[in-house]
Amino acid sequence: MNNWCVAHRGASGEAPENTMGAFRQAMAYDTVQWIELDVQLSRDGIAVVIHDDKLQRTAGVKGFVGEKTAEELQRLDAGRWFGKSFAGERIPLLEEVLEATSGRCRLNVELKTYGGRYPGIEQTVVELLHARQLQHDAVVTSFDGEALRRVRAISPDIRTGLIIDAAPSSLLGELQRLDCGFLSIGYRHLNAPRMEAIKGAGIQTMAWTVNDPATMRKLAAIDPDIMICTNYPDRWEQVFASGL
Repeated sequence: MNNWCVAHRGASGEAPENTMGAFRQAMAYDTVQWIELDVQLSRDGIAVVIHDDKLQRTAGVKGFVGEKTAEELQRLDAGRWFGKSFAGERIPLLEEVLEATSGRCRLNVELKTYGGRYPGIEQTVVELLHARQLQHDAVVTSFDGEALRRVRAISPDIRTGLIIDAAPSSLLGELQRLDCGFLSIGYRHLNAPRMEAIKGAGIQTMAWTVNDPATMRKLAAIDPDIMICTNYPDRWEQVFASGL
């Protein structure tokens, strides 16, 4: 299948992002090959799945993820903001998501860390992936290159990917320096020559976040191996089921 579909924070256009509801909705699509999700650490060092470091937007309370224990975080309502029918959706543990998705789809696990925030997050995530023998069915990504270096030092068999919303001339060299086999890039920065160079270096590329069918078609015309990360897997299906 060309231009694999990656469900961004689950099917986040249809259910509250980074919740089990969004992940279940994504897995309801046979065409979803990957799910992208975000990981932070609770105050007691548990890997939890949530994008913002502040809790206000999706959980409706003041404070930061890292200030609360995993038990406290899981008592919060992470669905009501999206719609009344989703009231009661929790902030999942990464372990729960791995259990639910194992054998169904691959995961793009983004570490929401930079500058040393969440010390030990790399070890925690690597151990969880290995515990479920998912080290070959996931990629660990981050904007933080040093976090990716730590992942590779802990477990060379886990692929890592740099996230970037730019295209500096040094990009390919930086990917090689970090030993990344994956690139997660804002879709506006992809073109045919850049994709040819990245692909020629053996690096898999995912474009984010693509919610417009016309843009999906443009990316597909650049290269069939560009993975398309979207909030709306149904739109992806409309484009690719119709043969573009």
